[in-house]
Amino acid sequence: MYSTLVRLAESVTAKSLDLRQASVALHPPIPLYRRLLRAHRRLPIEMRLLGDDYVKAEFRRHKEITNPVHVMGFLTQWKMYLDELPRDPSDSRSFKKLDPTVYEKMSAEQLGQLYEFMHATKEIWKPVNDEQAH
Repeated sequence: MYSTLVRLAESVTAKSLDLRQASVALHPPIPLYRRLLRAHRRLPIEMRLLGDDYVKAEFRRHKEITNPVHVMGFLTQWKMYLDELPRDPSDSRSFKKLDPTVYEKMSAEQLGQLYEFMHATKEIWKPVNDEQAH
């Protein structure tokens, strides 16, 4: 027993703490769901409504999933999304573009959904000048 505790203590203290890995710690589904909806409160109303609807729909769709690998992937991706949400949405520098490798991994259906999402957000965020020109 003592040797196990010593080895455990050595493994914890020998490695430096990586904050990026610590941030990846997963939340259970319901607390993660709540944190996502709370984080959306900082967004402009149009983005909040769109984001809330999407989060609710995705969590409903994945409610009955029992495969642990799918559950871990689902929770991991939503945790990464939560970490990427800007603290100050009015600062356009806080948004980042998708990594090109993400596109390569997407299925045709996912790319179609992303394309539809892009057009939905463009409709919401039309610049004032475009609306006056038409």
